[in-house]
Amino acid sequence: MQDLSRSDTFHAYQFVPRPVSMIIVEHEPEPSVIVPAHSHPKAQLAVAVKGIFSLHTAEGTWLVPPNRAVWVPGGVVHEMHARGQAVSNRSLYIQPDASPGLPDDCRVIELSPLMRQLILEATQIPLLYDENGRDGRVMRLILDEICAAPKMPLHIPMPRDPRLLKICRALLADPGQGGDLDDWARIGALGRRTLTRLFRQETGITLTLWLQQVRLMEALTRLSLGQPVTTVALDLGYDSPSAFTAMFRRVMGRTPKHYLGRQDAALD
Repeated sequence: MQDLSRSDTFHAYQFVPRPVSMIIVEHEPEPSVIVPAHSHPKAQLAVAVKGIFSLHTAEGTWLVPPNRAVWVPGGVVHEMHARGQAVSNRSLYIQPDASPGLPDDCRVIELSPLMRQLILEATQIPLLYDENGRDGRVMRLILDEICAAPKMPLHIPMPRDPRLLKICRALLADPGQGGDLDDWARIGALGRRTLTRLFRQETGITLTLWLQQVRLMEALTRLSLGQPVTTVALDLGYDSPSAFTAMFRRVMGRTPKHYLGRQDAALD
């Protein structure tokens, strides 16, 4: 097997004969960074250390704020996007049969304090670690933590119906635009009742909740780039910063300031 001590490409890690292996990736500040569509046989847990990035598949989009992680099952074709900042991540590549409880769908997960410490420890573990020794036990505990991690509401499911896709793309292009169900139905050239029924059927949620998710994810991206809460709230169609903060706290469990500023979660 080739020397991977300095490799930062995911291809090489697919052949490491261990249940779990880690890669560290750093991107310099750029207007945008895109890792083109690809897949790999091993599952991936991509952990955002600095910056914010998103995962894109045919099924939807997932946003990954700092000190959270996104799970990608093996074989899923996906892209990674980062915007306007330095990005640092830690990716764990995991054999599909490493644990029976591993998720079978893409998802963003919260990292427990234990999980953060385990990831820090894993950066010091050699690729060809002793599976029956301490290093192997650390990696097995990481698998346990992935299986137990709570799923976060940072997913935008995408429909397949062309009429619904037209509506979704219009809202993604301008998440702060006004309008109601009748306005959006006209964009897709279908009736209000058909829109309501078909959208829930294809995405599992209502269009109103879908738009809330889009606005939340756009807000997280803008806030991570340093934009003020007031600017973000008004640009995204909220009546006031307090209305936006109330929505954010209801969905994410804390205010925008506390969510993005958690120093105790640092993985550096």
